[in-house]
Amino acid sequence: MRSDSHPAHGDPRLSRFDPMERVIYFDDFDQGMNGWTCLVGNYQDSLDTMTTSYARHTQPMLSQITHWDSGTHGSFDGTYALKIATRPVAGERNTAIKRVTFRKASRIRVETYFACKPEANELKLSDKDVRTFGVLFDLQDRQQRVMPHLRYLNTLNGERRHQWQFKQRTTPFRAIGGSEIVTHDHLSPEDWEDVPGGHQNLCYNEIPTKINWHYLRFDFDLVNMCWLGFQCNDLVMDPSGLESIKMPAMANLDCMLNLAFFCESDTAKRTFFYLDSVLLSGDF
Repeated sequence: MRSDSHPAHGDPRLSRFDPMERVIYFDDFDQGMNGWTCLVGNYQDSLDTMTTSYARHTQPMLSQITHWDSGTHGSFDGTYALKIATRPVAGERNTAIKRVTFRKASRIRVETYFACKPEANELKLSDKDVRTFGVLFDLQDRQQRVMPHLRYLNTLNGERRHQWQFKQRTTPFRAIGGSEIVTHDHLSPEDWEDVPGGHQNLCYNEIPTKINWHYLRFDFDLVNMCWLGFQCNDLVMDPSGLESIKMPAMANLDCMLNLAFFCESDTAKRTFFYLDSVLLSGDF
């Protein structure tokens, strides 16, 4: 039962979420970009030193979700959603990230309502054109940097998968020039593992321009740096055995609490990942 002091009590914008005690941020994209930006790869002296996959990321944008046949769709409860769009190349990805820090290690929870759809440039259902979409944290305390990754594998090379996956390995680190700056491609297509019991069929409506909004929740413990669970619509996942990418703490990143969303295309068609709003809360 919610008490009167619960952050969602009496606020219609928050009532569709289930936040923890303290709202760290609530980003309703009807109010603007709210600090969400492109995930730019590391570089030094020249942009040519950036890893190619990061260099191809583009800026997220605000979208009214307008289609050629039905006009302006709008977001879950307003006009604008944050739109993450890939280039029209098979295997292409794009990201959006918000970079903040935490003031106390605690349990945290991210919640969002999302929709994912390929560009409606054909009179076809196109339900196999989206490869993946997902969410990740990039975290650091005094001892280690931890990066829990979660994605929904919709289709791989034209084969339907409909499987939630996680990742606990990244690519080898590469030094950039003669500096102390390094880079790695933690979103590379290798080393994703199936979440046990993580097969889920999501609602995908009957024509290429219809979208349906889905609920996603991801809980994590900053004290013990471990998964606490996640939920998509009516599927609640057991976090047992799910691990994160881990590495020793890096210079200048203490208390990092970055959150990112990403998507990939499976065909030569743009994938659009829409976020109506994003709520990050904690129990401190």
